[in-house]
Amino acid sequence: MDLFDDAGMEPEGIPSDARGPLAVRMRPRGVEDVLGQEHLLTPGSPLRRLIDSESDQSGPSSVILWGPAGTGKTTLAYLIARSGSRKFVELSAVSAGVKDLRAVISEARGHLVTSGAETILFIDEVHRFSKTQQDALLPAVENRWVILVAATTENPSFSIVTPLLSRSIMLTLRGLGPEHIGELLDRAVSDERGLDGKFTLPEESREMIVRLAGSDARRSLTVLEAAASTTAARGDDTITVEDVSEAIDVAAVTYDRDGDAHYDVISAFIKSIRGSHVDAAMHYLARMLEAGEDPRFVARRLMISAAEDIGMADPSALQTATAAAQSVALVGMPEARIILAEAVVHLATAPKSNAAYKAINAAIDDVKAGKVGTIPNHLRDGSVWASRQTGAGEGYKYSHDYPGHVVSQQYLPDELEGTRYYEPTDNGFESQVTARLSKYRSIVDGE
Repeated sequence: MDLFDDAGMEPEGIPSDARGPLAVRMRPRGVEDVLGQEHLLTPGSPLRRLIDSESDQSGPSSVILWGPAGTGKTTLAYLIARSGSRKFVELSAVSAGVKDLRAVISEARGHLVTSGAETILFIDEVHRFSKTQQDALLPAVENRWVILVAATTENPSFSIVTPLLSRSIMLTLRGLGPEHIGELLDRAVSDERGLDGKFTLPEESREMIVRLAGSDARRSLTVLEAAASTTAARGDDTITVEDVSEAIDVAAVTYDRDGDAHYDVISAFIKSIRGSHVDAAMHYLARMLEAGEDPRFVARRLMISAAEDIGMADPSALQTATAAAQSVALVGMPEARIILAEAVVHLATAPKSNAAYKAINAAIDDVKAGKVGTIPNHLRDGSVWASRQTGAGEGYKYSHDYPGHVVSQQYLPDELEGTRYYEPTDNGFESQVTARLSKYRSIVDGE
């Protein structure tokens, strides 16, 4: 728990911008300095009312800020606290427990009664709180003993308990674009809170930091500060590409195996394979592997993709995907990347058909709807004496006794007779299935 009461903190609980790393010093002091979140800050919006008004009882008592890292969630919490005489208390869900929560809420209630001042309770990474911890917040939010501002990088619908969600306004922050990161770097270079004009940032160095930062403002300033330190150490004032490279060796991939990015990247990966864009599929494969994704997980998804999106248009695709999964389990990284790449190329360039996928879904829908009917008597098992007494199996025609090994007889229950679930496409191998199936159906149906 961070409770700041030192001199120089304005308002109570908020660290002074004059201290700390560059990312802290350059934190926006007002709404006009916030980049990339204009959609949340329009006049009259819930967030703007909280920021502009010292005490607005009509405003939300709980706000959940959902967005990628480095997009300004903490900054917005500070701006809310700076309105009037509000007190600011910050908890990290990584280290705080129920005891810490109750202590903060108790103190906030006392502060509200004695001074009438509201307390902003900012909880970072709230998705890491257990259900019990989140439930402990409900009375405080319900009675407005605190104004809760919770930040999360994960979808609140999956990570926040329903009672807390229903009492909150959920606001989605957008990832910052290159233009926002660039503007932030320019500010940091010239602003007295930042590098104060003591360094020059050439365009090529600026572009490199923008590229490395992705949509993360904090990361961009951290890289800039480290690069400036390298520049100063060699007695220069021009931040070169080499300085930036030395400040950060490898761009961190924005990918959390337990968060939303995990699902977004694998979704883009599968959709690229389905869309036959082999280059995009290879890109997303690389992103997953570089971020430390389990290659066995990728291999399993390839097997599903082969069955769902390629199917009988190229039956060998599932064989390739299955072989890749077995090989990856035996070999492991880093060599597994080659096996996965080969499977991705096969699947992305294969002809596509989801006919089998649609067929089983349609059949399941009918079964769920109660369209099951009675199995034709001649198809029932007649191997048991009791069953034979009911005529089970009588009249069954053994297909191999007939020309072409196909014979006319009823297979579906009466209620479903004539139903067609599988409709092959004209793609790849399935085009051969189309002609053969048409022939088989006409014989079976006695046409």
